[in-house]
Amino acid sequence: MKKFISVFVAVVTALSFTGCGQTATSENKNLEKVTVVLDWTPNTNHTGLYVAKEKGYFEDAGLDVEIQQPPEDGATLMVSSGKAQFGIDFQEYLAPAFKPGEEMNVSAVAAIIQHNTSGLISLKEKGIDSPKKLEGKTYATWDMDIEKSIIKKFRKSVWCKFTKAIREYELVKDGDKIAVCISGGKDSMLMAKLFQELKRHNKFEFELVFMVMDPGYNKVNRQMIIDNSKKLNIPIQIFDSQIFDSVFNIEKSPCYLCARMRRGHLYAKAKELGCNKIALGHHYDDVIETILMGMLYGAQIQTMMPKLHSLNFEGMELIRPMYLIREDDIKAWRDEHELTFLQCACKFTEENQDAHDEENASKRLEIKQLIKDLKKVNPFVEGNIFKSVENVNLKTIVAYKDDEGKHLFLEHYDD
Repeated sequence: MKKFISVFVAVVTALSFTGCGQTATSENKNLEKVTVVLDWTPNTNHTGLYVAKEKGYFEDAGLDVEIQQPPEDGATLMVSSGKAQFGIDFQEYLAPAFKPGEEMNVSAVAAIIQHNTSGLISLKEKGIDSPKKLEGKTYATWDMDIEKSIIKKFRKSVWCKFTKAIREYELVKDGDKIAVCISGGKDSMLMAKLFQELKRHNKFEFELVFMVMDPGYNKVNRQMIIDNSKKLNIPIQIFDSQIFDSVFNIEKSPCYLCARMRRGHLYAKAKELGCNKIALGHHYDDVIETILMGMLYGAQIQTMMPKLHSLNFEGMELIRPMYLIREDDIKAWRDEHELTFLQCACKFTEENQDAHDEENASKRLEIKQLIKDLKKVNPFVEGNIFKSVENVNLKTIVAYKDDEGKHLFLEHYDD
């Protein structure tokens, strides 16, 4: 086994010295099967593995190597369970595998990157200037269970859908500076963590600002946002607007007016901070509910768009990166880590529950219940509602509107 490890490591680590030699060949038919699991999506750290496989170096060493991408539980656990012989993992992930009393069945055999891209920092006055002086100290890392779960346990249901929306709708581009708007609820808090993960691993450059607007929260609710942000390691910036006071005495649709005013304040602050985009935490369920509400209560077919150009703030965009994530999966992430976030925290709910735009709230609840009932008959109803606004055929529409006005089907009927 030691010889086997030595051969494998030698092949991988020696690749940087092979230059542009000829492709290796081998007539050895009795190859030993080896599974190597990566730490992440294939990238430059893994170049050696793929070059060795392509040029036949592994075969020359008597190895039939299969390269796999990591499962939700990660490479270290997969190797420890015997499902792979070798794995690549981050030092932050591997270190807990050697914790006394909780050791895993793995050994560290080589470092692909000779200089770790991570770093340790401490207060200067602590005098921790060598690994030896870390003994007895507490090491805090970004690799919290909350963060790890995003790319492991909730990889398929949350992380992959987040990155899919980023790609498909082109929500983030090189040079963007994004104001991640945090209300204090579960959706926006998870969105902030997803953006941090994206920033940590992504291939293009962008900046993030985590922005909290206080529209007039009471002290308890404001402190809850601050405490949750610290717990989740989100470096928020808070600014005040006192919007609640402005709309408190409005009788008709105060929630609608509040939402419009809040968005305006978010745009203005984001632009002041040099951002070109604001990110909101609307999710998949918000989208399909909006589609049905428009049809049943607004007599129109429209959807909540994944991104929009601002009409009042030139050069600004609104993006919704949670667009493909289901609300139940957001709740599952929240409950997994026993987190408590703000619900609706405005003065209407605090002082007079009945006055809290009851009509609008009841409509959305009706739609939620309607979708739930329809799903009992047709399990695909949610997906069908979502896709309905992607499959609109203008030739089968009696009339539609655009920037030029309303158009009847008769305009092109005889064409």
